[in-house]
Amino acid sequence: MFPERLFLNSPLHPAIRNCALLFLGALLFHLAGTWSLPLIDRDEPRFAEASREMRERSDYVVPYFNARYRFDKPPLTYWAQVWSYHFFGETDFAARLPTTIAAALTALVIFAWGCRIAGERVGFAAAVMFTTCLQSFIHGKAAVADMWLVLFVTIAHWAAWESLERRRTIVWWLVFYLALAFAFLAKGPIGWTPLLTVAAASFCSRSRWPRRASAATFWRGVGGIVLMVGIVALWGIPALIRTRGEFFNVGIGKHVVARSFGAMEGHGANSAGAYLALLPFYFVTVLVSFFPWSIKLPRLVKRLWHERDRTDNYLIAGTLIVFLIFTLIKTKLLHYTLPAFPLIALLAARHLATERFLKPAAIAATVVYLIAALIGFPMAARFFPSPQLFRSSERDLRPEMEFGAVDYIEPSLVWYFRSRTHGWFTKLDPATVKIFMDARGARFVVLPTALAQKLYPEVPTTWRSYSTRGINFVKGKRVELTMLLKPS
Repeated sequence: MFPERLFLNSPLHPAIRNCALLFLGALLFHLAGTWSLPLIDRDEPRFAEASREMRERSDYVVPYFNARYRFDKPPLTYWAQVWSYHFFGETDFAARLPTTIAAALTALVIFAWGCRIAGERVGFAAAVMFTTCLQSFIHGKAAVADMWLVLFVTIAHWAAWESLERRRTIVWWLVFYLALAFAFLAKGPIGWTPLLTVAAASFCSRSRWPRRASAATFWRGVGGIVLMVGIVALWGIPALIRTRGEFFNVGIGKHVVARSFGAMEGHGANSAGAYLALLPFYFVTVLVSFFPWSIKLPRLVKRLWHERDRTDNYLIAGTLIVFLIFTLIKTKLLHYTLPAFPLIALLAARHLATERFLKPAAIAATVVYLIAALIGFPMAARFFPSPQLFRSSERDLRPEMEFGAVDYIEPSLVWYFRSRTHGWFTKLDPATVKIFMDARGARFVVLPTALAQKLYPEVPTTWRSYSTRGINFVKGKRVELTMLLKPS
């Protein structure tokens, strides 16, 4: 009894209790609805299926999707999803669970950092602002890599700030470079932006951070970079060797370099005029992405313009670096600037936490988001064609089946149907459908209903037919699909 009473009466107990409550609250907030909304094409099913194939192959170095290399992202998100599948099965919920944990941990890191900056009230306000902004609500549930990137970039920014303040520099130095390594393993080179933040804040701050001996600083930086690169290399070198360098050529060449100089998958603009017109994109869309707290951003900017200290300069530098990098990159997506949102939340909380707007806005946002997740998600689920077709045909699926599709070739088909079949997906065109279906063995095909009626005005009596209507959210159009299944 005595040790327990001593612990409960210690100053540490309220801090542990507050952190636990914040983490649990953020986790439950992000978990809401993750089980009722199907995975959204195209990124979520790609991540979820690649993790399943990683588990099937017991290969945790090179990801595959539909039995082909998937070089889009490093492996951290896949590893987290494999862990989740082990405990909760290969479900939509399990695919999204690691992201919700990362989002809750990010809120916890923001809270702890905010407490160090200006006390518990600011830390809590910043954590609430980040958690309840629109972009966090969306990507705090999505089975993709972004929230893991945000978590480790935020930890790196915090560790660098602590080091610049001369607080336990060796410990924070280690945390900084470890966080950078894991940020790279989450989403690649963009995870190293905190290095630019440190350089910019040190160089541009009006009230300079305390200087250290240049030699010690230099060698500490060299050692940190060696540590960071070494951790990445533990995965990267085997991946490069096994793929003969293709992981670098595609993962960096296509998904970093090509994305920077061209608009991929229609996201952005390739012409010079359109590129210039989109330069303010993120400075405008932050008003939507950071809603409802973006309402106060003009007031915050005005206040910071007239009065700020070196911590403000540090947070501003980190924010602007992320925004400027993605402003210069041609491919544009709303969530790209999400790693800057913890810094914006800390700035806003530091200067606006005493305003009455905070509490009612937080309550209103939470209620609206929970209604959307608990009521809106189940209502929207019926518009997703892939899971509808899967549920209709589930009893007739066999492990040996191959399958294909015409026109509707979304990754969600692979994710849902490979939970019952061990075959692989084949992209077909109208001329090859009958050849595919006439081949030996059990198989099925998904195609537009009009095409199905044209190719098979009379479906063979031994076959099964299923139809559904829904929305192809990637293309933004309604679809009517028919699935024809040959049992053997």
